[in-house]
Amino acid sequence: MIGALHNQEQQLHWFKVRLWVTFGFILLACGVLAARFAYLQVTLYEHFQTQAEANRITILPVVPNRGLIKDRNGMVLAHNYSAYTLEITPSKVSNLDATIDELSSVVEISPKDRKRFKKLLEESRNFESLPIRTRLSEEEVARFAVSRYRFPGVDIKARLFREYPFGTVGSHAIGYIGRINEADVNRLEDDGKTANYRGSDHVGKIGLEQSYEDELHGIAGFERVETDAGGRSVRSLSRIEPTSGNNLILSLDIRLQEMVELAFGDRRGALVAIEPATGEVLAFVSRPGFDPNLFVDGIDQTNWDALNNSPDHPLNNRALQSAYPPGSTIKPYLALAALTLGKRTPQQTISDPGFFALPGMTHRFRDDKPGGHGMVDMYKSIVVSCDTYYYQLANDLGIDNISRFMGQFGFGQISGIDINGEKTGVLPSQEWKMKRYRQKWYAGETISVGIGQGYNAYTPLQLANAVATLANNGVMMRPRLVHAVEDSGSGQLRALVPGKIKTLAVKPEHLQFIKNAMVGVNKTGTGARAFTKTEYISAGKTGTAQVIAIKQNEKYDEKKLDERHRDHALFIAFAPADSPKIALAVLVENSGFGATAAAPIARQVLDYYLLGKKPDRPAEEVDGDDEGD
Repeated sequence: MIGALHNQEQQLHWFKVRLWVTFGFILLACGVLAARFAYLQVTLYEHFQTQAEANRITILPVVPNRGLIKDRNGMVLAHNYSAYTLEITPSKVSNLDATIDELSSVVEISPKDRKRFKKLLEESRNFESLPIRTRLSEEEVARFAVSRYRFPGVDIKARLFREYPFGTVGSHAIGYIGRINEADVNRLEDDGKTANYRGSDHVGKIGLEQSYEDELHGIAGFERVETDAGGRSVRSLSRIEPTSGNNLILSLDIRLQEMVELAFGDRRGALVAIEPATGEVLAFVSRPGFDPNLFVDGIDQTNWDALNNSPDHPLNNRALQSAYPPGSTIKPYLALAALTLGKRTPQQTISDPGFFALPGMTHRFRDDKPGGHGMVDMYKSIVVSCDTYYYQLANDLGIDNISRFMGQFGFGQISGIDINGEKTGVLPSQEWKMKRYRQKWYAGETISVGIGQGYNAYTPLQLANAVATLANNGVMMRPRLVHAVEDSGSGQLRALVPGKIKTLAVKPEHLQFIKNAMVGVNKTGTGARAFTKTEYISAGKTGTAQVIAIKQNEKYDEKKLDERHRDHALFIAFAPADSPKIALAVLVENSGFGATAAAPIARQVLDYYLLGKKPDRPAEEVDGDDEGD
């Protein structure tokens, strides 16, 4: 009995011990929880409050309006408009193809839209939002809104779109914007501009859109937005407005540009027109052109293939990036070199038998006129474009003298125009050939250079800049397309000061003689048929450049040649001759003689610019013969 009581007391004791241990453990646990609660609620209060705010509030970039581009008369060449787009964030979609298929039952998605989206996907990072459809109607927006819950990673966004209302007109000068790709991202990072492009999808790709990107883009703003648990915006808390990009006021006259492109018709080529006193570019034409609107949404594969694979190369900026033999348009500069270097006087004559041969050589360099031009002085050599005169003159000058003098006029050099991608062309010399081909220069090569053939190759921009310098009495101005930058907020204009490059070391009387001879070209010489009955006095020089060599005793017959192998037609001009307001260079690819194909285009341009005469059809070739350029 006593043993049983003792066991009960012992069990009760141990029960109480276990009870107190359990109670103590519970107290300890509660203490730990209370301490943890206090730590989280008191010590880390600010940290978690910040995280909660971050989850509730999103900082969104606000994309600035891109600046406008206007011509010299205020005509808008590039502007923006707002529209809705249907966009997919690939990183948030498990099966893109299935999602697009299902989307097409709600909003129409064409095969063209799919191809463009695929191309954008290849060029972009997969976490970016990419448009599958643009310019949605209000009905399409409403239809998708009802079904939005079915499409995670797909949303409707309001975007600003760039539009080029004149389409192909001036496309190579204006350029276009396109979606930012990996190369653009790397460049922006290198330039330290990434922050300003958060939220931006587009950047200037070519032309003025690219070279004036910093002016046009503007400064991004920011908006603090409250969001719900699903990440959807509830309300705007605060906003820092973006600063719109500045507007560009161009020197281009878009109506003149339209007229030039009409004058070319279906022909390939280029024309650059410059105001000699300022260097401002009045027209900048490369034919054929392209529609920059195709690139704004991301060009589809069909249109890209059509542009990229076209034998006419519409994406090639011929005025800036293609170099051609100048043909006889080089002759006024060689004559001026001869006067400057004392190799010829204006009165000195040669007898032209219709060919030239180097001493001790049987090869004959043929003149353009069988039987020759008879006795030829310097004035006549320019007016009738006598090849034999310049064969002899080039031989007397020597290639290095020619190269040094021509270089003064900007041939074979970057002009510094305010768009990117300009090519230097080729200004040959002994040093150039040794570096390029590891070969010495031969005397016969100088003869070909004398009539603008051989290694000579210059861009239409260089030709226009050189004739503008000639018209401006030897003062070379830097060509430019932008006249002023307009502040988008205040409207104040920041005019770009004309950039004088240099004044050439040539005598005024020598310049005047050359200019008078170029007036004679359009009065009685090779350009006379195109410039008959003008109401102003103009100066010009025709040129014809071979594309393929013709055998020595073979007569050029374009009918026997493939169209792409026919000669290029060239013409340089300025007017009025006594006080030039415009200087230009025209090149028409594979169109034969400059007098018949290029000069009529120049005539239409000068008639329009000086007299306001607007043609209603492409320039027609004037009657010509096989003599002259």
